[in-house]
Amino acid sequence: MSESTELRSKPVNGKRRRTLLKAGGTLLISLLTPITARAAQILAVRVWPADDYTRVTLENDSVLKTRHFIIKNPERLVVDIEGVDLNPTLKSLVAKVQSNDPYIKQIRVGQNKPNVVRLVFDLKEEVDPQVFTLKPIGEYQHRLVFDLYPVNPPDPIAALIEKGQWSIGDEPPTEMPPAVAQADPPYAQPKSERPPQVTRMLTIALDPGHGGEDPGAIGRRGSYEKNVVLQIAKRLKGKLEQQPNMRVMLTRDGDYFVPLGRRVQKARKVQADLFVSIHADAFVKPTANGSSVFVLSEKGASSTTARWLANKENAADLIGGANIKHHDKQLASVLLDLSTTAQINDSMKLGKAVLTEIGGINRLHKGSVEQAGFAVLKAPDIPSILIETAFISNPSEEARLNDDAYQDRMADAITNGIKKYFAANPPLAKSRML
Repeated sequence: MSESTELRSKPVNGKRRRTLLKAGGTLLISLLTPITARAAQILAVRVWPADDYTRVTLENDSVLKTRHFIIKNPERLVVDIEGVDLNPTLKSLVAKVQSNDPYIKQIRVGQNKPNVVRLVFDLKEEVDPQVFTLKPIGEYQHRLVFDLYPVNPPDPIAALIEKGQWSIGDEPPTEMPPAVAQADPPYAQPKSERPPQVTRMLTIALDPGHGGEDPGAIGRRGSYEKNVVLQIAKRLKGKLEQQPNMRVMLTRDGDYFVPLGRRVQKARKVQADLFVSIHADAFVKPTANGSSVFVLSEKGASSTTARWLANKENAADLIGGANIKHHDKQLASVLLDLSTTAQINDSMKLGKAVLTEIGGINRLHKGSVEQAGFAVLKAPDIPSILIETAFISNPSEEARLNDDAYQDRMADAITNGIKKYFAANPPLAKSRML
C-alpha cells in the first residue's frame, strides 16, 4: 500500500485533523499571496557641496521610485523612497553633510513605514530641487540624484567680488603690459594690418574637466584626472592673475560636477574673452603620450584619435549625471549650431599659440592643433580650446602630472601662449564693460 493511500484510508483523529487543516491553509495562503519583491540595496551614498548647488547621490542595485515635497517654515525637502529598507549605508548619509555646505543643514533618515525610507533635508535657504535617476554606466550602477539649486542663484560676478577675486572698480591698465605688447609671434598679423590696441580687463574662463561623480580618466597608480586638472587650473589662475590686465573665472573650484553646457553658460555670463578647458586624458594603449590642443570642428574630427577623445569627453554628462530634462532652452540652443566660423578661426589662433609653448615642456602628441566636436567648446562668441596636458594612462606621464614642477611649467606655458595670442590679436571693446 502506498503512503498516500495509507494516509487517506487511516482514520484521522481531531488533533491530527487540525494540524493538517492548518498546514493546508498556510499552503493555500502562500500560493494566493504575491511574492514580495526583494528590497533594493543602497550601495553607496555621496554628497557634493558647491556654491552653485549641492548634489546628493544614492547608488543602488535597481531603479528606485520616489516622491518628494517641500515644507516651509523652516525650509525642508522631504523624500520618500519606496522598496527600500534602512541599512547602515543609508544611515551613513547623515554624517556626509559638512558644516560648510551652502544649502543643507542636516539630513535625517528613518524607516517611515515598511519598505519606505524617508529622507528629510533641513535646508539653509529656499531651494529648487531636481530629483532624477541615472542608468548604470561605467563603474556606476543605478543612481538616484538630488540636485539642490538655490531659488535665488548668486550672480557669478557678485560671487567673485565676494571672494575678493573681482574688483567692482576694475580699471584697465593704460597700456598693454610690456611682456604682452612687445611679443611678436610668427603667426601675428603684419603690424600695418593689426587692429588698434584696446586696453581693458581681459576675462579668462578656465575649465578644469570632470569633477564630483565624474572622475575622468584614471591612471594606473590611481590618479584621478579631475584632481590633476584642478591643481593645474589653480596654478594657471594664479599666474594669469599676476598679469595687470587679466582676471580669471573657474568653472569649478572644487570636487563637484558641472554639466558641459553649464560650463559654457558660466563663461558667457561673465563675458569671457577666452575659454580654456584643461584635461589629462587616457587612451586604450598605455604607450600613448604627449600633449595636445583641440578646437571645435563644424565638419568632423581631424583624426580618429580626436573623434575618439571628443566622444569620450562628451559622455561626461552621462557619467557625471546631468539632468537632461531640465536643460534650459537657451542653454540647449547654445550647444547646437551657433558656433561661428569666426569663433573657430580665433580658437585656432589661440590653440597654435598655446601648442607652441607647450611643445617646449612636453612632447606633442601631434604637431598641429586638432579639431573635433567637443560640446564644451561650443560657446558661439568665445574663442575656446581644450588642452590635453598629457596622457594619464601613460605611467611616466601620470608621474609627471602629479609633479609640482611639471604642473608649474605647464601653467607657465599656457600663460605664455595666452599672452602671445592677445599680443597678436588684441580684443575688441565689449558692448558692456565688466
